[in-house]
Amino acid sequence: MCVECKVKLRNKCAQSKLLPVLPAMISVRVLKLVLVLAAAFCVAGFLSSFSSSKPKQLAGWNAHNPSGTKPIDHSVWNGILKKYVRGSKSGVNRFAYGKVSAADRKALKAYIAKMGKVNIAKKSRKVQLAYWINLYNAATVDVVLDHYPVKSIRDIDISGAFSNGPWKKKFIKVRGKLLSLDDIEHGILRPIWRDARIHYGVNCASIGCPNLQRVAYTGKTVDKMLTKGARDYVNSSRGLSVKNGKVTVSKIYEWFAYDFGNSEKGVIKHLLKYAGPKKAAALKKAGRIHKTRYDWSINK
Repeated sequence: MCVECKVKLRNKCAQSKLLPVLPAMISVRVLKLVLVLAAAFCVAGFLSSFSSSKPKQLAGWNAHNPSGTKPIDHSVWNGILKKYVRGSKSGVNRFAYGKVSAADRKALKAYIAKMGKVNIAKKSRKVQLAYWINLYNAATVDVVLDHYPVKSIRDIDISGAFSNGPWKKKFIKVRGKLLSLDDIEHGILRPIWRDARIHYGVNCASIGCPNLQRVAYTGKTVDKMLTKGARDYVNSSRGLSVKNGKVTVSKIYEWFAYDFGNSEKGVIKHLLKYAGPKKAAALKKAGRIHKTRYDWSINK
């Protein structure tokens, strides 16, 4: 055999021995890379857990009239709330979805349709704020009733293949435009009012959410009701709890961190504003948040 042939044969043999090893070598390297990236994402996620993006305002809903203080008629919604919302020993206000009569379901839909015809641009900011919160909550109850019984509002999959819950479905008509629950909360309420207390007003039909109030909001009562809602929630175990020096807060403060200072420090500052003396002292002593949680069970 010539020298050149011997070299070629030796190279082929070396390659044949190396081939089975290459996939293993590549797999190990890929695995190491995946682990490094995963660790990086975990660290990044931890560091940014109390950071969220700024809500983007939905065009066409910013107009208002400071002199438009004449109240909107929310009596139908107010009557439904008084009839079907009940408090509980746990502090959670529960809605009796299973007891709502056919007549009241019809009345609720009529109320939502009536709200859709209100020229909201001619109303003052406080009247508008009460209007949007009531409409959001009424539409939420209505969509739950349409699909009841459900264990969680997230089981109402009408928003599309890649979304849980009803929030992205445009089913609320206002002045001829179809809006979704997300449009109202994140496109109108949050960016226009820039008030963190809005999160204590809108209700997502879940145990973990701030309470659905037993009366409708009005332009005259909305400010006091939101402040009371903030105090009630922060001083409940759903909003804030401190056990053995460990602080657990609602995921609301994580999901919408932008509205609470966009940092862990900002969230703590917000909580201290509404927490009672004992909780405030415990929170100050802990100095940080250790865990977040949320109960998506339906608030029945």
